[in-house]
Amino acid sequence: MQYLNELEKTISDMVQKGRGVLAADESAPTIAKRFKAINVESTEESRRAWRSLLVTTEGLGAYISGIILFEETLEQKTGRGETIPAAAWAQEIVPGIKVDKGKIPLALSPGDLITQGLDGLADRLKVYKEQGARFAKWREVYAIEKHVPSRSGIEANAEMLARYAAVCQAEGLVPIVEPEVLMDGDHTIERHGEVTEAVQAEVFRALRRHHVIPELMILKPNMILPGKDCQRAEPDEVAAATLKVLRRTVPAAVPSINFLSGGQGPEEATANLNAINQQADNAPWNLTISYGRALQQTALHAWMGKAENAEAAQQALLKRVRLNHLAMLGEYKASMENG
Repeated sequence: MQYLNELEKTISDMVQKGRGVLAADESAPTIAKRFKAINVESTEESRRAWRSLLVTTEGLGAYISGIILFEETLEQKTGRGETIPAAAWAQEIVPGIKVDKGKIPLALSPGDLITQGLDGLADRLKVYKEQGARFAKWREVYAIEKHVPSRSGIEANAEMLARYAAVCQAEGLVPIVEPEVLMDGDHTIERHGEVTEAVQAEVFRALRRHHVIPELMILKPNMILPGKDCQRAEPDEVAAATLKVLRRTVPAAVPSINFLSGGQGPEEATANLNAINQQADNAPWNLTISYGRALQQTALHAWMGKAENAEAAQQALLKRVRLNHLAMLGEYKASMENG
């Protein structure tokens, strides 16, 4: 493989015990929604200011090894004048890029979704790499309903993830593979586990079919949770269900499993991660995070779009990543939230 050494170096820089990935790749509609909650208009400048605040948080690199950025962010600069990817790497945080183009309904498969963006991907990756990106991320989404996801939907989404991952490795970027089974609805934790197991098993079949090297990729899965409209599960139950699915579906060769938060609150996501690591029993993978809102939410509300609040926002972010660092080690306690 042409870029083998580059890919191995990126994996080495990203996969480290006690460090995780910060997802700051919100699409324009998503970040507009989050800014609206704090009465901030989403403009190119406000988005630049927020993402600059994140990567210039002193000490962030002790707990965060990678950051997923949105396309416009690659060329934006911090207040100090360096590009945002360069500012991230100054703290040994590897910059990456979201490359999918969002989801649409899957034709002739009611209820199933499929993600766009494969056309021209290799050419786009070349540009992103020149702008400093060293890894990429692609998300496929699976809703749970009575007859959804269908077998054809599961297979189509797996094929998209595998084709994306193969293109990434061919171009020298580590792929983060994100098959997210949503927690929306009233499904039980058992149903969520069954669907996630079917999804992940099919994803790894497709990855093998497309010659993706498992040692040179990262999996970004959902935890196993009851639906939002169902009774909440305790962290130990979430951990047991999640590890059961991972042991059945994920090859030991995959170096890191970076969980998405998937609508969990910040404290809930941290407590569940902690329980997973406490129950991991010498699991072959690094079990860590690729959280977005669960890391950013408290900092965003401390910031409120005001430059004078930047330091308070950065301290809020640091507290959240420190707590998740402890959860990666299985050493988090809920009492620490008030410390």
